[in-house]
Amino acid sequence: MRKIIDDKRLLVKSCILYYRENLGQQEICDILGVSRPTVSRLLKMGRDRGIVKIEVVDPFAPEYGDLERRLEARFGLQEVIVVEDRPVAVATEHISGLMGTTALSYLERVLKDGDDVGVTLGLTLHNIAHADYTVDKAVHCRFIPVLGGVGETYLELHANSLAAEFAKRFRADYVPFYAPAVFSDANVLRGFKREPSIARIFSLFEHLDAVVMSIGVPQGDYSTVIKMKYIDETILQDFSARGAVGDIGLQYFDIHGRTERFTSHNEHVAGMTLADLRNVPRRIGVVGGSGKVEAVIGAVRGGYINTLITDVSCATGLLAYEETPENDD
Repeated sequence: MRKIIDDKRLLVKSCILYYRENLGQQEICDILGVSRPTVSRLLKMGRDRGIVKIEVVDPFAPEYGDLERRLEARFGLQEVIVVEDRPVAVATEHISGLMGTTALSYLERVLKDGDDVGVTLGLTLHNIAHADYTVDKAVHCRFIPVLGGVGETYLELHANSLAAEFAKRFRADYVPFYAPAVFSDANVLRGFKREPSIARIFSLFEHLDAVVMSIGVPQGDYSTVIKMKYIDETILQDFSARGAVGDIGLQYFDIHGRTERFTSHNEHVAGMTLADLRNVPRRIGVVGGSGKVEAVIGAVRGGYINTLITDVSCATGLLAYEETPENDD
């Protein structure tokens, strides 16, 4: 017995009504006298057999769309967003205004009511939080600093301040984390983490839905942590000599994402560990410029980020670097 979906005339007619004349599936059902599941199958067959060809026009292609797909495939990233290179407003900024607005737009798209969102520190996140972008919808989520931050200088760059700023942009809540970012004595930090109020903060790190982070590099020209007096330039030079390529939340790693050489420092940081960061479903790195290429590669290899918002300079540098075998030593 011949099936309705074997009727080629009906197949083509369904596709014309749906794709060319923009009728809904129920309207097509009424016109052709067939069920809605049948119309759905006919439309699928039209695509499968090449009767209907759908083209997605990417306004950024081939430059940025291709870059994004190649980076996602090469590094196994969940999503990559590449924007054009633009000069920063002032020399002290780390990312352009375009990257800031793009990052806010991305967050508006992916954040959901009830999410707990971790926030690190620094100029990059400050630029995002103050980007010229209107967040249209309130998101009933909660922003949480993933490391401490108290001090007398650059208070606007501390994780606490940034969590509050992000909460303001999204009409959301935030949880303050009142603690030094770096303890001089690791034993004191371990005791501090046992305090009930502090233990509650650390327990929140285990259930984060996303973390928004910048990635620092151990060079004085780029490093905000020196300005914030979190770390001494001499120590950074030593870390660099030992193979450090970047840090996330003041915790350093090498080109392979390993942290062992920097444990003596990292264990003094009052914050979420890099090992725990790997368990967060959405790990969003916002990084710009060719000077951050090795830091991004180390972060990807360590599993610390799975989403990247970057510019063309960094994106092309990542592909070129990975294609050079000697850099994998």
